[in-house]
Amino acid sequence: MALFIFLVASITDAYDGYYARKYNEITIEGKFLDPLADKILVSSAFISFALLGIIDFWMVGIIIFRDLFVTGLRMAMEQRGKTMVTSLIAKLKTSAQMIIITFILIILGLKGLSLAWAMPVLDIVKEYKIIYNSTLFVTLFTGFTGLTYLFSNRKIILQFLLDDES
Repeated sequence: MALFIFLVASITDAYDGYYARKYNEITIEGKFLDPLADKILVSSAFISFALLGIIDFWMVGIIIFRDLFVTGLRMAMEQRGKTMVTSLIAKLKTSAQMIIITFILIILGLKGLSLAWAMPVLDIVKEYKIIYNSTLFVTLFTGFTGLTYLFSNRKIILQFLLDDES
């Protein structure tokens, strides 16, 4: 059931963004709410996985810190009329997060169903620590995209900080 709800939320979010761009229905509220909805969806899934002992809390901390920091910085700058550029790598980060969440939910579903054909797959996932390693990759990639985001927007961020001092 969690997999179904997550997929519906992810697909409707993607469709909403596509529809807004296609028909030029991009609004200030949408620019704020769409990334916020992504962060809530992803963060709640990762927090749930950590509470269930599936992934480590430090991974969740890095992912949430990056997303909240970048979102907060973007909001503060937009209040002062400055816009930070979103890169393709940030979109890839969100896709990677959605993929690992979907993968974990599929594995949990297979465990819950106890299907005979799934047992070898589950054994491989466990033996090679695929969930841990995949989540580690997504965590590191998320941190990297945060640094890339700051670097590519360094001039506008510096201007924002200097304006704040005066």
